[in-house]
Amino acid sequence: MLKRDRFTDWMGLQVIEIREGYCKLQYRVNEEMMNGFDSIHGGVLFAAADSAFAFACNSYGIITIALDVSISFTKPAKTGELLSVEAVEVFLGNKIGIYDIRTTNENAELVALFKGTAYRTSSAIS
Repeated sequence: MLKRDRFTDWMGLQVIEIREGYCKLQYRVNEEMMNGFDSIHGGVLFAAADSAFAFACNSYGIITIALDVSISFTKPAKTGELLSVEAVEVFLGNKIGIYDIRTTNENAELVALFKGTAYRTSSAIS
């Protein structure tokens, strides 16, 4: 999955760790990520968290897709900041998984909290 994921490279996301039910990414905020208020655009935070969610829930080798996601923005991020995105599985059933994805800044302050519910298909990732 990661080999075919061009979005991760385009966003500048660095994969720090992926294991079953877990993913950690990092990226540096750049000028192109800023909104009209000189703060990181919410869509950037959402997209990075969604990528970590996808890697964590697909880490078992089974095609898994998002059913429902939500995000809360808690602190603005500025150009130059290094953000960490950590996806943690909090529940895994036969077909449903629930994940918390936290984006934090270099001071370990919460920038965004993303929750994702995933559906596990019966197909293996090829």
